[in-house]
Amino acid sequence: MKRLWIDSDTASDDAVAILMALRWPGVHVEGVSIVAGNVPVPLGSRNARYTIELCGADAPVYEGASRPLMREPVWAYFFHGADGMGEMNYPEPKRGPASLHGVLAMIEALRRFPGEITLVTLGPLTNLALALRLAPDIVSLVSHCYIMGGAAATLGNITPAAEYNIWVDPEAARIVFHSGLPMTMVGWELCRGEANLNDAEMAEIRALNHPLADFVLDCNRQAIRVNREWLHEPGLPLPDPVAMAVALDPDVVTRASSHYVTVEVSSDLTRGMTVVDERGVLNQPPNLRVVWEIDVRRWKQDLLDVLRES
Repeated sequence: MKRLWIDSDTASDDAVAILMALRWPGVHVEGVSIVAGNVPVPLGSRNARYTIELCGADAPVYEGASRPLMREPVWAYFFHGADGMGEMNYPEPKRGPASLHGVLAMIEALRRFPGEITLVTLGPLTNLALALRLAPDIVSLVSHCYIMGGAAATLGNITPAAEYNIWVDPEAARIVFHSGLPMTMVGWELCRGEANLNDAEMAEIRALNHPLADFVLDCNRQAIRVNREWLHEPGLPLPDPVAMAVALDPDVVTRASSHYVTVEVSSDLTRGMTVVDERGVLNQPPNLRVVWEIDVRRWKQDLLDVLRES
């Protein structure tokens, strides 16, 4: 059995990633910690708990850092809606959040299962940075950490240079990137273009006639519209589910390599930029594995497969 810990600022695409993990064979989600990012922590917690209940699962949700380490929070309502879920206004989940702080819960789980837990981060890296500061020993306890964040090609989605999750809390990202954790960066660019779900693929999902299939599309309805109108992309972008697919199904990755990667924290122009030293000109040892290309057909098949499972 593969043990997962998910750290998330749960809005619409995070919800689909959580769904994938909960329904993937042989995977047990030990817990979900919530961080400020797309939406405030109480709303992210609500969205995660609703998603988990919809899947018929019981993974505990822990509320974590309510703001970035050194900056004011910046919410992504424009992309995900005021409820973070495409203005679907889903009902209140029956189960409340667990009482332990998300950072402490993450540390406790890693110590309870040393070397067994794979971390998947889907939002800003504030919770993980705080965990590393409080408990440096967890570096040796993490099996691997998959980070949905950054842009290896420096094409951002919130500024010309930066991806949203890293931009929101670049100081936290820099701590994590230089922590010594075994890490893989799954950048925003991997969900673009043909990796979007197009109209035909969304129709195929709708035709499954399954509540979870409807959920995947309905909670992302604002993301589809904004993605087309603002970014001129062809359909539904799912960066967090792409990262989850990489964590669950390593064969989704078709090209990856290890490099020295750091995060810009000083410049207003390039705040949050993930600087990948692909050519090794800085003469620094590699600290992250960077995913450059994925098997788009396989990632989409992974999503369809979890939605088809009874």
